[in-house]
Amino acid sequence: MSNNSSSDPFKVSAYLRKSVHEHPATESYSVENEEGHWRFALKRSREAAQLHAVKSAAYLAVGILANILVAMPLMTELVAPTQAQEIPRSLEQGGTDTALKQRRNGWTVGVVGGQLSGTYMTLADELAEVLDDGDNLRVIPIVTYGAASNLDDLLYLRGVDVAMVQSDVFEYFRTQRKTFKLGHRIHYISRLPVSEMHVLAGADIKTIEDLRGKKVSFGPAGSASSLTGTIVFQRLGVKVDHVLLDNATALQKLKSGELAGLVRVIGKPVGFFAQIPANSGLHLVPIPFSKTFADMYALGEFTREEYPTLIPQGERIDTIAVPAVLAVFNWPKNTDRYWRVRRFTEALFTKWDKFLEPQRHPKWRDVNLAASVPGWTRWSVAEEMLSRMHPRVAESQQKQIRDGEFLSFLKYQGGGPAVVNLTQEQREALYCSLSVVTVP
Repeated sequence: MSNNSSSDPFKVSAYLRKSVHEHPATESYSVENEEGHWRFALKRSREAAQLHAVKSAAYLAVGILANILVAMPLMTELVAPTQAQEIPRSLEQGGTDTALKQRRNGWTVGVVGGQLSGTYMTLADELAEVLDDGDNLRVIPIVTYGAASNLDDLLYLRGVDVAMVQSDVFEYFRTQRKTFKLGHRIHYISRLPVSEMHVLAGADIKTIEDLRGKKVSFGPAGSASSLTGTIVFQRLGVKVDHVLLDNATALQKLKSGELAGLVRVIGKPVGFFAQIPANSGLHLVPIPFSKTFADMYALGEFTREEYPTLIPQGERIDTIAVPAVLAVFNWPKNTDRYWRVRRFTEALFTKWDKFLEPQRHPKWRDVNLAASVPGWTRWSVAEEMLSRMHPRVAESQQKQIRDGEFLSFLKYQGGGPAVVNLTQEQREALYCSLSVVTVP
């Protein structure tokens, strides 16, 4: 076996059949020739196998390449929309950290609005939307404890330049807290719409007097109702069990009977009251206007159109309304903060028409830029912008003031629904007749 060539499995001669009848001399010759023939055949077979392998690899490569070429247009279609999106310029801008910090903070103006669900916060948010001018002017609306704390923030909180402030809050700071040089430090840009005092109670409460001795929530501390509501109840001489709860909690406790009433001072209409279901057993309690409130407050009312589930058909509910202003800190001229607020004020007057568009809060249409506010000083830049307005615009603003104040006067005198339904021509005639003064 050691000399047997079959031990080598790849040796072709080991697999060749030999004839025993062949001559030994010719046997050697035949085997050698046959072995050469098989060697040649094996070589050709190996070459064919290698060629087949190369062709297969080539076909595979061509197939893969073809698939890639077919997929590329689809990939382009999928990626193209993303590449087509325009990146905001503010995000594309680069630079050093120092430069970016300066750019972001250079023309920012902080405006305090109030509670997140309140009307003033909505107005502050819309100020930011309308007046936004990128790095040239950025208004930052700030959520606070409420309208009563806004003046505190305007005086002492860093980064605050403008605030929604009620007139009675200003008066309280001036007369009760005796804030140092308040009238010099705080001016106003424009008068804002009034906020109405909402008193929500169960069916057993018909008047404010019915709440005497009962537990009433005046909203969270720092809210407008925590100050205005307290002042109104004091002036009416109605002493209640005074508690300060957030409005959502107060409403639940009112429904469960743990509270007799809920007070909230906010510009109407507001979803908090409008969304109360008709079968809740709750209603708005009237607050009669009298000379007791004439110094700081105005006559207000609620209609069924504003609160259909809380007011019966054909009825109106009288209430107290609180004037408010867009207050500004009176920064010294030519300081950094002065120039920021000046740019804010100029933009406000220049873009005023945008606040009157349908998608904006309806309260903007009650704002009168030319209206004066007793006891307050109009900021010099606002005075300057007002004087630049077209005379007809200023005249229209003044007429709006006169009409609103005259209507309030007539209602205060007991005019009732008949006054509300007067046409504009009838009001003009009545105004002219009452304006004639005979001097003896």
